Amino acid sequence: MRRKTIILGMILIVTLAVLITGCFAKDTKETIATPKFTLENYPKVDGSTVTIPLSEAVAAKLTGSTLEQVRPYILHNKTHEAYVNLIEKKADIIFVTSPSEDELALAKEKGIELEVIPIVSEAFVFLTHRDNPVKGLTLEQVQGIYAGKITNWSQVGGSDSPIIAYQRPVNSGSQTGFLDLVMKDITPMEPPKEQVIAGMGELIDTVAAYDNKANALGYSYYYFVMDMWGNESVKLLEIDGVYPDSESIRTGAYPVTTAYYAVIRSDEAQDSSVRKMLAWILSEAGQNVVEEAGYVKIQ
Repeated sequence: MRRKTIILGMILIVTLAVLITGCFAKDTKETIATPKFTLENYPKVDGSTVTIPLSEAVAAKLTGSTLEQVRPYILHNKTHEAYVNLIEKKADIIFVTSPSEDELALAKEKGIELEVIPIVSEAFVFLTHRDNPVKGLTLEQVQGIYAGKITNWSQVGGSDSPIIAYQRPVNSGSQTGFLDLVMKDITPMEPPKEQVIAGMGELIDTVAAYDNKANALGYSYYYFVMDMWGNESVKLLEIDGVYPDSESIRTGAYPVTTAYYAVIRSDEAQDSSVRKMLAWILSEAGQNVVEEAGYVKIQ
């Protein structure tokens, strides 16, 4: 019940943010001014690994610098640490995946209210070795695999080989997405320690190389797999008959869509540089920069 209550609270926050910022961006996208910063007075930004290119692109545009010039100033400490830094006021804004139960609980404990605002469309994807004959899975089959009910690829139209299903650590961005977007109220099986992979890139490489066989399964975010960590030995799986690509993500046809979020503290002043930067990201000009960096515009 506690999990449902916290997640419901998160959804309400996100929904309100969508309504408020969506209307704001629609009304102001043609007229909003581009805020100007120097590298020295740029807001303190943190975030997930997968949003580093987004953060660099925004910083370059708003400081009039090159990507190479802004890179030393953009430090993302991964998802959980970014939330902690925002809550402890060591960061002004973070670009992240959705908050976990622990992160929401920490914010509540510290008396901090978070504004969670979607800025980029994204998809949660599943991957296997390119030689695996399975083209896709249903969401129900994915849940069955990670609940330990489906254990062999032959049960989902593949070869007679065990499914080696990898997971990520608790409080990592992709593990939070996995629990909230995919498993929902279903408890996943406790994986062997060697099947919990610390890094997103490491997970992709492990799926590609597992025992020289094509029976591993993993998950990640679309942008990370396709734009940040290319590995030609893996392929993305269709889910419920829909392949994840920019179009199916943008339209919502792919069934496991999500977003990357800008998260700020709600006590941030209405005329602050952080809110001006956020409003610009949601504007047409900002969304064009997001798209040029390889992400999918927020729908």
